Parts: sequence; structure tokens; C-alpha cells
Amino acid sequence: MSRIVVIGAGQAGASLVARLRKSGHAGPITLIGAEPVLPYQRPPLSKKYLLGQMPAEALLLRPAAFYAANDITVKLGTPVHEIDPVARRIRLGDAVLAYDQLALTTGSTARRLPSALGGDLAGVHSVRSLADVDAMAHDFARAQRVLVVGGGYVGLEAAAVAAARGQAVTLLEMAPRILQRVACVETSDYFRALHGANGVDIREGVGLAGLTGDDRVRGAELTDGTRLAVDMVIVGIGIDPDTRLAQTAGLMIDNGIATDAFGATSQPGIWAAGDCASFPHQGGRIRLESVQNAVDQAECVADNMLGAARAYAPQPWFWSDQYDLKLQIAGLGAGHRHIVVRGADQGPRSHWYFGDQGLLAVDAMNDPRSFMLARRLLQSGLPVDPQLVADPAADLRNLLAQTA
Repeated sequence: MSRIVVIGAGQAGASLVARLRKSGHAGPITLIGAEPVLPYQRPPLSKKYLLGQMPAEALLLRPAAFYAANDITVKLGTPVHEIDPVARRIRLGDAVLAYDQLALTTGSTARRLPSALGGDLAGVHSVRSLADVDAMAHDFARAQRVLVVGGGYVGLEAAAVAAARGQAVTLLEMAPRILQRVACVETSDYFRALHGANGVDIREGVGLAGLTGDDRVRGAELTDGTRLAVDMVIVGIGIDPDTRLAQTAGLMIDNGIATDAFGATSQPGIWAAGDCASFPHQGGRIRLESVQNAVDQAECVADNMLGAARAYAPQPWFWSDQYDLKLQIAGLGAGHRHIVVRGADQGPRSHWYFGDQGLLAVDAMNDPRSFMLARRLLQSGLPVDPQLVADPAADLRNLLAQTA
């Protein structure tokens, strides 16, 4: 019977092994994770878990009993040191484990502040793993002045949590605007106003020159010469695909572990899925960092490991919770040329991205109806009339009739 090993016990790894068993694979399945905990949800880490509103047990994707009932061997706290793709073996410390097929779901790693900028000082934290958030809990409970470095969704979510606790929050973004890499100007403006209304001091086009303090962070010097007194720093400057094992094994790397449309890597018998993997998309390559992609791509790879030969066709969607607002994003807005705004500053609102090929994406703020409609429209692939979207009196259900 085929022996399948999965390296990486996150959302993608957990989804992949569950799919294998559900699809009838009868051979041995081993899931290996470097962290000492079962696969868990990451999105709540910077929100409910950080606020103490969700216990660690509630983060688990599945209880231990699930893996036992499905005869899935789980090795936790077990870093893999080497892959031998020719002999089809992996090395874990002094132990060697053989495989017939191997899946890499190693995820990503948080970018850290370099030590030259004070990144090694106590009180400087990243938000990526359960251990990261547990390590910052003591500082977070006592800090009065919080500096957030990075104006992406992770930074904004952390700022929202700190502001909701009554802490004085300053957020730095080196780019000219927050969310510049992932959202349109209108969405950046919306969230800037939201955070300003909640007391967050957002400084755009300003970087961090360095943190100050003997052993613990006490202050920050900004690139515009400003000096701030701070008690704690939360770093949200992005993530990188974890390709270390893949590189040493000789796999092709291209913005992550390069796979074909089916999830196969450049080495026979080795597959990849989730944050660590890039795949062909619309004539180029793309790597998606989302829970939805981790689940969908992992399940597609599991099917293909069992012979399905099913090309992965992503339907991207994302979300972010900040204060009492839920942002839901359907599609990818890169390359947009025109934005249509529906709704007022207060209440449900949506930003519709249009490009040369029509509708690309929608950002929906407390507007789940527009989000669900957008997902259906994007899946249909049929034309959407921007003028109808722009008409505030229009019933957007007519868009579905238009594409029926």
C-alpha cells in the first residue's frame, strides 16, 4: 500500500490528510508538524485569541480523536531536516521515514525586524504562530503604548485589538498608503478613517529607523526624525513561503515551491499546497495566502495524489475582522482600472474592481450580500455592467439575471 507523508501540520496539511482518508486511501498516512500542537486556525490568533476571548482548544481544526479514528499518524514538535527525493526518504533527527508520495504543506514564516533595527529587544513581537501570541500575552496585557509596524491586514487587525483595549496605538506604513499591495485607494481610505475614528495614529510613507532600549524596547525612531515612547512593538511586515526543505531537496522554487496545475513539484512523487506553493494562473504564476486556498488546493492535491488529474482552479476569497467590521473580499483586484463604490461611509459598503476583462474583485464591508453576489458573478465568468453596479437604486440581483 502506498505510504503518504505530509510535512507541515497547518490548515493545508490537515485538509490534505483528511481528504486522503475520505477519498478512500487505505495506506499509511503520516502528518508531521514542527509545532508541538495539533493543526489549528491562525486567523483568530490576532483577534479573539489575542483578546482572550477564545481558548487554545477552540483553535484546533480537529480533535486528536479524529486523527486516531482515521488511522493518521501525527508527529508533532518534529522538524524535518532533510528530504532525499531519489531514495524517497526524509530524515527527522536520527530517524528516517520512507514514503511513496510526499506532500509539502510547510506554509510560511513571518518576516522579522532585523537585529540592527532592534528586532531582538524584548517586547518586540510578530503574530504568526500560537507560540508568537502566547509569548506576547504578558506584554500585551500591560502595555500602554503600542507600536504596530506594517499596514497590511495583520497589522491593522492587531492595531484594532490594541485600540479596543484602550491602548495608545501608532501604526507605521512605509508605503504611501496602508493596504497598498492588496487593495484599492478607496479601501485604504475607508480603513484609514475607521482606525482614525478609533484613535489609532496611522503614519504612512514613514518607516522605522530603529528601536531603542537596553534590553527591552522603550522607544522608536522613525525615518522622518520623530521619536516615540513605546512599551511594545507588533511587527506585521508580511510573510515568506517556507521553502527551506524544498530548496535543499533540489525542487524548483519560483515565488514558493513551484508546482504544475495539479500540484506536482519538479521532483517525482513530491507535491505541494498552501502558502508555500506557487502554481500556474492566467499565463503566469501565483501564490495565494489564505485559509480558503490552503483548504481548496490541499484537497485538489490529495485527489491528484490518488490519480484524479484535476487541475486546480482557484476561486479566491479572503476576510478580515477589525472592530465591529467584517471585510470580505472576493477575487483578486490586481490590474484594476476602475473602482465602483456602493453604499455610504456608514452601513453596508462595497468596492467593485473592474479591469480590461471586466469584474475582477469586490471588497465588501459589513455587506455579506454583495460579497456572496460577487463570488457568484466571478465564478460565472460572464460580463458585469459597471453602470448597473454604479446605480445606487439598482437591484444588484439583476446582475445575476443579466448573466443567467
